Parts: sequence; structure tokens; C-alpha cells
Amino acid sequence: MNMKRVIIIGTMFVTMSFAGTAWGQSAVSPIPTAKWSIVDLDPGEGSSDELLSALNQSSEEDLYQKLYNGKSLRTITEENRGNLDEVIAIQVRQLREQFDERLASGSISSKQHAAYQAELEELVTQSANTAYNLT
Repeated sequence: MNMKRVIIIGTMFVTMSFAGTAWGQSAVSPIPTAKWSIVDLDPGEGSSDELLSALNQSSEEDLYQKLYNGKSLRTITEENRGNLDEVIAIQVRQLREQFDERLASGSISSKQHAAYQAELEELVTQSANTAYNLT
């Protein structure tokens, strides 16, 4: 697989996984937000807390710093006695929901939806096992 694609998709997964609540406290804006945005401005159930719990992380900032410093989700999970299978399942479920919403809104075709769904688990697993050195 193309390394550039893995990095882009991995970054997208991580951002979607824990950025929802980081930007969830938005100011009132006259401009409507798109339903297919990668950042959920109304996180609802606290999906980020679910991911933090599976990773045994205390805060999003700690997780962000560890990822920024080049640790993979696998390494973070192992260091904190978390559950990597649960982390992968959470990310796959969240991305499937987003792809379903994008299909429903018409921003992707059913053919694209099927292609994304077919690759999703493999890409999330590969991303979780890959460390990205961003420094």
C-alpha cells in the first residue's frame, strides 16, 4: 500500500476519533455546518471518552502528545494496558457511521460507500499499528 495514503488515512482516523470533543464547544455561527464533516461538532454520547477509555488515557491532550511524538495506537494501548481490539472496533464503528451519513446525504455514491466499507477494517488496523513521526 502507498505509504502516503496510509499516513493520510491514519491521520484522518485519529483526528476523527478524538477531535470531536476537542472542537465540540463551538461558538454560535450563522453559517450551517455540513453533516458530513470529519469533525463531529455535536459529539452526543462522548465518543472520544469511549476511545480514551479503551486506550486507558486520562485526556485527549495526553493522547495527542503521544501520537505527535511518534507512538502508535498499539504502543499507547500496550503501555497503558488498554484494549487494542476495542480501539479498532470503536474507530471502525465511528467511520462506518460517518460513511453511512455521507451516503445518505449524497456526498458519496453507493459505489464509493461500498469501496470504503470494504477497506475500512484493514486500514484502521494498519493505522493503529503504525507510528507516525510528526516531529
